[in-house]
Amino acid sequence: MTTFDTIIVGGGSAGSVLANRLSADPSRRVLLCEAGADLPNDRLPAAILDSYPGTAYLNPAYLWPELRVTTVAPAPGSSEPRKLRKYEQARILGGGSSINGQFFNRGAPSDYDDWQARGVAGWSWEDVLPYFRKVERDLDFDGPLHGSSGRIPVRRIHREAWPGHATAIAAALAESGYDYLPDQNGEFRDGYFPIAISNVDEKRVSASMAYLDDKTRARPNLTIWTGVEVASLVFDGRRCVGVRLDAPGLPPEVRANEVVLSAGALQSPAILMRSGVGPAAHLREHGIGVVAALEGVGRHLMEHPSIALASFIRRGARINAATRRHIMTGWRYSSRIGGAPAGDMFVSIVTKTSWHAVGERIGTMLMYVNKPFSNAGEVRLASSDWRAAPEVDFNMLADERDLERLMDGFRRMAAVQALASVRAVTDDPFPASYSEKVRQVAMLSPRNKLVTDVLAALLDGPAPLRRVLMRKVIAGGATLAELLADEAALRAFVRGACVGVWHPSCSCRMGAADDPLAVTDHAARVRGVDGLRVVDASIFPHIPSGNLNFPVMMAAEKVADMMIGQPRFAAAQTA
Repeated sequence: MTTFDTIIVGGGSAGSVLANRLSADPSRRVLLCEAGADLPNDRLPAAILDSYPGTAYLNPAYLWPELRVTTVAPAPGSSEPRKLRKYEQARILGGGSSINGQFFNRGAPSDYDDWQARGVAGWSWEDVLPYFRKVERDLDFDGPLHGSSGRIPVRRIHREAWPGHATAIAAALAESGYDYLPDQNGEFRDGYFPIAISNVDEKRVSASMAYLDDKTRARPNLTIWTGVEVASLVFDGRRCVGVRLDAPGLPPEVRANEVVLSAGALQSPAILMRSGVGPAAHLREHGIGVVAALEGVGRHLMEHPSIALASFIRRGARINAATRRHIMTGWRYSSRIGGAPAGDMFVSIVTKTSWHAVGERIGTMLMYVNKPFSNAGEVRLASSDWRAAPEVDFNMLADERDLERLMDGFRRMAAVQALASVRAVTDDPFPASYSEKVRQVAMLSPRNKLVTDVLAALLDGPAPLRRVLMRKVIAGGATLAELLADEAALRAFVRGACVGVWHPSCSCRMGAADDPLAVTDHAARVRGVDGLRVVDASIFPHIPSGNLNFPVMMAAEKVADMMIGQPRFAAAQTA
């Protein structure tokens, strides 16, 4: 029987960090299992390294196949069937950090103080800040809020290098009374700013690139198996003692003193449920014996609901030669709707919406609810067969206040779009949605390139022709003017166009001992069993007000210290 001290299931952002930190002890034998392909640093594909991520995050080779979800909760009284849509989740070493937009923000200090208030001791802002600092090597800023020697380089593309589209929207925001904040991770207030990214020398730096470098891979006590999906966990009574695999050339069962699930907020709860840990009635429906009845497994799933306002970008205001990045500018504001906290809304200024020629001519303001109230999402099993994708209902907008904030935000974006600085570089604004048609055209193919090359040339032609094409081919649906004039139409648009931004979280959340729906404790240990932890975005008590990659890596660093038995990492220390 093959045995290890620790088995890590999932080689994404959390798994890469854990594999590095735990294997630093030469006496600890560590196995990292990843369902997707390996990414050795000396053979990284150009699309993975690219500052522009659009050719990586829609590549089917890097994604979980057959994963489809429902997004928005049904409207009150509605009997319409819910539509399934494809949902892209990374299936590759490094996980989302290998294909995502490279945003590297932390959320707000209040996010983590809220975690502590929800009963998760040791996860306040003061507790987590040392681990944020431990992860990063900030190339622009120093001081008590920033790390200087972490494994992930963090930089910004400052406004001097922004293209005309981003510069014009920034001018409109300044005209609207917003301050310029050079450091979004250092000033937690409303304003516009250069977005922090995990990138150096115009190249992505993922968790696997940084934490699973050649020196780490050479450790004799670290084993990395890629292309290996874990079918289920192995239990001896109520103790997890290993994993079951189904991979040619590998043993069907591997044992360990402790197993850590780091498979993400959709796959980690599915693995738990297939293994007998989860809602008892649901497990019995699928003929699965109950090891531990934990009603919260798969519950409380959260996402950041989003909508967009797009426009044609005139010549000269498009992406310039200074960078391959397409999103350089962010806008954070406080809606003050329904008791929402400060900084509850976020807008990315997107100067290129896809890899193809049409995408280079369309810009968007992509808005999401930075701090949603809706927390009614759920992950369930479609089958006890590990090959079947889980059923996922995000139930976004289940709380009416999230819908109200997006409607209010759409009007705010329209007001910015109407200012002279933006009108000077854009034309034909329209309400945008990430429809199935848009997704299909965004897939990499020779046919899509040919079609979009022809359409882009026509868009750059006479203005009357462009307006017809924008209305009939690009936009469709209600116009911007129609939505602004009709409350019911705007509400219908938001409900129909709202999608997530690939930030699933909170489905195995940490909580206090008396919380009946908490799945994990403050040390990420699964309740009711021994020898098992979950370390990924699923353990978050509530979704942070920002992209999840940096908080996930912070959490992995923090739990790694708990597993190693070190005292709390001192703020003054470095990685």
